[in-house]
Amino acid sequence: MYEDILRDAEHRMKSAIKNVMDEFSIVRAGRSSVSLLDRITISYYGVETPLKQLATLSAPDPKLIIISPYDPSILDDIEKALYQSDLGLTPFNDGKIIKLGVPELTEERRRELVKLVKKISEDGRIAVRNVRKKTKEALREAEENGEVTEDEYYKAFDKLQDLTDHYNKKIEELVEKKEEDIMKI
Repeated sequence: MYEDILRDAEHRMKSAIKNVMDEFSIVRAGRSSVSLLDRITISYYGVETPLKQLATLSAPDPKLIIISPYDPSILDDIEKALYQSDLGLTPFNDGKIIKLGVPELTEERRRELVKLVKKISEDGRIAVRNVRKKTKEALREAEENGEVTEDEYYKAFDKLQDLTDHYNKKIEELVEKKEEDIMKI
């Protein structure tokens, strides 16, 4: 019984790690990457559609992203969405494609991005702790209902703590790697 509870906890902790990694992918580290555009959606025939489904995205060099829409009639909509995004990049529409220049990061902006990364990682740690808390409650309830013995409860709780420590360490490793990537000039 407690193995199922722990498997579910591990699955939810993995989801928290994946969410942190997804959030990190949109934090730019000084060079162009099409993953910066993952959150951009365009209203296409009344449906919010991810930009990557409406256009070919490429980064031919470290300072440029090119957006080539499959349907040229949505160029203005893409440009508008880019202006409204929090990317801080100015699109250049030449009538066929949109070019995004990715400027070099200043030291101040790099420090701001590191703070953002640390905030994202703290949100991930909170998610892991919440999973731990809910799992502990489920284990306690299972013990009270007689579904697991007291020994199994403590054994499961030790394993849960090991899982929590493992995923918190993984988040810390991701932070260190992303911080190094951002601060590299």
